[in-house]
Amino acid sequence: MRRPWILLLSLLLINCSDKADLPEGILQPQKMQEVFWDYIRADVYANEFIRNDSSRNAITENLRMQDKVFRLHKTTREQFYKSYTYYSNHRDLMNAVLDSMISKNERQKKKVDIKAIKPIN
Repeated sequence: MRRPWILLLSLLLINCSDKADLPEGILQPQKMQEVFWDYIRADVYANEFIRNDSSRNAITENLRMQDKVFRLHKTTREQFYKSYTYYSNHRDLMNAVLDSMISKNERQKKKVDIKAIKPIN
């Protein structure tokens, strides 16, 4: 009598996992959000700050920073671009990733604003 419950519970746990049904080699939405956020930040830094420094090559610096992002998140350039292409072709998934990134950024801004307003005793 216990076996049907164990089987039912196992099936329920498998179906409720938070992993999306994505093709092999595609980053899960949460990880894609984290990598993409840092990737964008590295790109902005290279394009806005490095290009004004005549002693440094912005393209080379951008690639170097991207490599750091990929190492930090334990992924590869190829896996990121494959995932980016997949998400770009599935707008609902890409919108969810982008919305999460924006929401996370807004929450972080509010935390900073609240800390700035708190009086120091």
